[in-house]
Amino acid sequence: MGLFRPGRARSLLLAMMAMILVCTVYLYWSPINASSAVSVVPSTAFEVPISERQKDFWKAFHPILERHNPNCPSPQKLEDAGAGHFDPTVDSPRQDITTLAEEDQKKMEEAHANFVGEIRAAGKALEPVHTSGKRGLVSTAGSTYLPVFVSSMRMLRRTGSTLPVEVFMKDAGEYEKRICNDVLPALNAKCLVLGDVVGKDIIEHYQLKIFAVLFSSFEEIVWMDADCFPLGKPEDLLDSEPYTSSGLVTWPDFWRSSASPLYYKISRQEAPPITARQSSETGVFLVSKKTHFLPLLLAAYYNYYGPSHYFRLLSQGGPGEGDKETFLQAATAMDAPFYAVSERVQAIGHQLGEKLAGSAMAQSDPREDYALISQAKWRAKDPNVAPPPHVFFIHANYPKFNPGDNVFGTGWETTPTLKEDGSDGRAWTAPPETIRRFGYDIEKTYWEEIKLVTCRYETLFKSWEHKAGLCQKVEDYWAHVFAEPHDDDPKFTLDG
Repeated sequence: MGLFRPGRARSLLLAMMAMILVCTVYLYWSPINASSAVSVVPSTAFEVPISERQKDFWKAFHPILERHNPNCPSPQKLEDAGAGHFDPTVDSPRQDITTLAEEDQKKMEEAHANFVGEIRAAGKALEPVHTSGKRGLVSTAGSTYLPVFVSSMRMLRRTGSTLPVEVFMKDAGEYEKRICNDVLPALNAKCLVLGDVVGKDIIEHYQLKIFAVLFSSFEEIVWMDADCFPLGKPEDLLDSEPYTSSGLVTWPDFWRSSASPLYYKISRQEAPPITARQSSETGVFLVSKKTHFLPLLLAAYYNYYGPSHYFRLLSQGGPGEGDKETFLQAATAMDAPFYAVSERVQAIGHQLGEKLAGSAMAQSDPREDYALISQAKWRAKDPNVAPPPHVFFIHANYPKFNPGDNVFGTGWETTPTLKEDGSDGRAWTAPPETIRRFGYDIEKTYWEEIKLVTCRYETLFKSWEHKAGLCQKVEDYWAHVFAEPHDDDPKFTLDG
């Protein structure tokens, strides 16, 4: 019992406290080396949290953007470019319907050249955000786009894709806690807020795409707009030609290029013939930040000064003017490789009399397109040289398939869910030759996911807060259109 006398216990306690103090000082003061069991400082820059990497990148890049302001009046339009369809067999001069005083043209040319020169020379001073070798899907969504995006994510997972997803919101007002914290993580998708990085009122909605790409942690990116979804696993495209050799794959829009000759003078490049390729439709594209980091920085420059200067130069008021031309044109200006899918985009919808009421765009498998082009079979010139590629992406863009936002009824001229007689009907039944290229009933599959999202999360989306009965509305539509087969249902074959 003498061992536990108060004096001796006090001495032992003091000795133990001294030992703990010595060990603590040693751990904090001793240098960290490669064999240390605990690392206080990250061993590489890529262990820094993505939010810190994003802020460091913006701190370096934003001043470069500001330094090379065009510093001149906006280009002026004489008229707007029409919706001219692309014809690779008929050459013609580019429309020259944008003017800029010669003095201002020189200012823009000098600013463009100086920006390109600075990003080329920046080196490690302009560290990209991505983690080397990491690949994933990037998108933007908020407000009425968020329910559509969740349906698209479910379509993505139905393909068997395991790509992680980063979805960017403009600001905290678009961040929906219950969707971002509970619903999307179950689909391996993560919400990020651009306003947390760049501050308020700097980046507008039309600029979100390029900055989402730049601020993403992925090195290899499949971009999909919130209203796009794939019919196959998108990661398979990242392992195949034409992506593996080009690092940038874009899809076409319906129209011919309407870029101004003035743009090519300002960017100091030769204008391609009007027959070279269609204009771009950037609802979907593939890009490697390892090979195309500098072109993406230039695309950001075009978007940053887009409304004031570059959107007009790149489209001259043509259909869909905005960020759509900035990616491919930035690649050509930086002499970077790219592959523009040649197979024409196809509008899909249903017949209203003699008119096709289009409500989506069908984009082709780039691997099959590349295989045909490699054999000198350009179907855009002669559709009879080979059967068409299968469809790989659907861009359900007009209207958005949001049960709480006019996809039902007559809110849009296309009335996608109504037949001519006003009864419930399919949205996508024509053209039949394009529908067959799907290989299966993709519309029914899409509505299965819309129904699930609507009925499971009806009370979660902010944009649906005051819209009761959406689940019942979708279930009623499903019962009329998809629950039982109909004689006029479209046919689907893999051989098209």
